Amino acid sequence: MNQPQNNGQVEQLKNRLHLFLEKLESIEPETADLQEIDQLILLVDEIEQQMEQIKTDN
Repeated sequence: MNQPQNNGQVEQLKNRLHLFLEKLESIEPETADLQEIDQLILLVDEIEQQMEQIKTDN
């Protein structure tokens, strides 16, 4: 894989991680509902898929 494309994938992964952290910080543990938890799980799944894609592309 060429370096610029790999850098782009890593940047996308960083953005996803940042989004995950923002969502996690915004959730109030006492009032979190199932939808918020599901969104976090979905983000984790997407991040995992992106990481696997980057690994297989290298």
